[in-house]
Amino acid sequence: MRRPSLRKLVLAVTATAVIEAGAVAGLEWADTAFPPPIDAAQQVSREVLDRDGRLLRAFATPEGLWRLKTTAAGVDPRYLRMLIAYEDQRFNAHGGIDPLALGRATLQFLGNGRIVSGASTLSMQVARLIEPRESRSLLAKLRQMARAIQIERRLSKAEILDLYLTHAPYGGNLEGVRAASLAYFGKEPKRLSVAEAALLVALPQLPERRRPDRHRAAAEAARERVLSRLAVAAVIGEGEAERATAEAVPSRRLQLPALAAHVAELARRTKPDATAHRTTLSAPVQERLEAVARAAAEKLGPKLSVAMVMADARTGAVVAEVGSAGYFDASRSGFIDMTRINRSPGSALKPFIYGLAFEEGLVAQETIVEDRPADFFGYRPRNFDMSYQGDVTVRHALQLSLNVPAVRLLDAVGPTRLMVRLRRAEVRPVLPAGEAPGLAIGLGGVGITLRDLVQLYAALANEGRMVRLGNGVDRDPDVLVADPLLDRAAVWTVTDILSAVLPPKSSRRLGLAYKTGTSYGYRDAWSVGYDGRHVLGVWVGRADNGAVPGLTGYDSAAPILFEAFARSGVAITALPRAPAGAVRIAQSELPIGLRRFATNANGLVTASAREPAPEIVYPPEGAHVELGATGGGDIMPLSLKLQGGRAPFRWLANGRLLPDASRRRQAQWTPEGAGYSTLTVIDAAGRAASVRIFVE
Repeated sequence: MRRPSLRKLVLAVTATAVIEAGAVAGLEWADTAFPPPIDAAQQVSREVLDRDGRLLRAFATPEGLWRLKTTAAGVDPRYLRMLIAYEDQRFNAHGGIDPLALGRATLQFLGNGRIVSGASTLSMQVARLIEPRESRSLLAKLRQMARAIQIERRLSKAEILDLYLTHAPYGGNLEGVRAASLAYFGKEPKRLSVAEAALLVALPQLPERRRPDRHRAAAEAARERVLSRLAVAAVIGEGEAERATAEAVPSRRLQLPALAAHVAELARRTKPDATAHRTTLSAPVQERLEAVARAAAEKLGPKLSVAMVMADARTGAVVAEVGSAGYFDASRSGFIDMTRINRSPGSALKPFIYGLAFEEGLVAQETIVEDRPADFFGYRPRNFDMSYQGDVTVRHALQLSLNVPAVRLLDAVGPTRLMVRLRRAEVRPVLPAGEAPGLAIGLGGVGITLRDLVQLYAALANEGRMVRLGNGVDRDPDVLVADPLLDRAAVWTVTDILSAVLPPKSSRRLGLAYKTGTSYGYRDAWSVGYDGRHVLGVWVGRADNGAVPGLTGYDSAAPILFEAFARSGVAITALPRAPAGAVRIAQSELPIGLRRFATNANGLVTASAREPAPEIVYPPEGAHVELGATGGGDIMPLSLKLQGGRAPFRWLANGRLLPDASRRRQAQWTPEGAGYSTLTVIDAAGRAASVRIFVE
């Protein structure tokens, strides 16, 4: 035989190399030009999660699918072992195609004339799931195999497994293990029984024919086939298969969690591109409060809705927020979030009027105040029941929510000062157009939202310290508002009074302090309560602002407040203890000036006939006070103290008024320099006292 020349051999080798290089280049070009649709496969349902990552609500994909993003870390490890043992035992070893499984399937087909077992790997199934084939032809199968190789080149085994867990079909519009576990078992797939795991392994092969809610027998048979596989038995343990077959297959499909609809919509608007929104809500608390709201609305009657906000008073985080009794209940206008609508609070602002009066030393709990018809420059408040109690203590006036005493105190402290305090808490009540703050704001003549009311009461639960209420979506750090709403002693006094109010009928004591409110015309019923950690606000009414005869805070909203607190699962925390100096003093032990509160015909505070004239007790007459006035540095302020007299008091230094009248019996003055000075105090009755001192 003639031996080929060296030249021909070189040419042949070169040609072969060129052909192989061209083939490789062609494959690389094809792989680059026709990549698998991995990016499109990342589209999943948008989720709204609670503070611990539990699902509150999900939104279907544009195709109408419930496809919840799932990872191996969120699935029971036993299920994963069963899945790989049943579907693809060499998943971690092959590159997309399992030659052994392919050869076995081919020989079985040739020997039996029919398909006995498949050769699809999990990678091939992922290729089919993210790019569904139009037919079951050989060409489609070859394309699926090519896609599996492409996917293996681009993704890790863990990423491929996550795609399967997210896209595996489970019948109807359910895709992915999480959606199936929630729909069939009512729980996340983190903890599954052997029977549950086996069913989830079996369903994706024929999801429509094996749906347990429609074809229970087929689902049971498919589950038993999984459990009878030797490879599966090896990973679940001896005897587990027999026990699993005795467990019933679910017979119905459950609704996926659908909580906090209004917060979920806010989350979608706030971050429209996010696929997962972590909120500050607690799913168990949210679910229980929504159930209370639905049941209460049904009991109250048609068109009435219920809104609730529960917050952590120390951090401002919203724990649960119910915008209406039912988001999809059109008869109650459920789509309107009533936690953010301004409505009249009725008497719900009264505790803050009393708190200001306590803070300024105007009254004590046992101070007598008149509950009789009164005229405040044309404004004539009347009590809710149109009756009057006569002389009552301040404590009982607040507990009974009497209108006239509250207006008397508001007239003394000033409506503007109340509004300033509310704004200090970053709450902005809405006044009627063109009107200045007047006495009517104490009885509901102002608009406020339920969320703002809860923020105000959170300061009472937090010993006067104010926090900014979160929106339920953002997880910002705790934000303390700089200045306290009221001093600690005043807050404790208000809480001491409200905690002794009897709960509504059929409600048991829970250790809460609470207040109710009813707006004019029976349009809004309110109740806000708090313990030492949480505050809960309840609103009841019609979203269209229609009147509801008989609707009151005590009879309509307060029972919901107590039931919601009791059923929320939140542990009741003891109310704050009394700070130093805060005590409840019997009337007989009160200073004469605090035993009775009254105003004269002009609305000015009057002094009791037995009340002594004011007397400056510090600094005493002729005192030499060293304040650093002769040292050339900053001059220290001087504390001024008096006893007797009737608030408010005006202080003068050397004939010049000090800023603002005060109801306190203490004040401060910073002298301009060293030398003699005369200090004078004048009380509300016009009586005066003076001392002459020397400042050093």
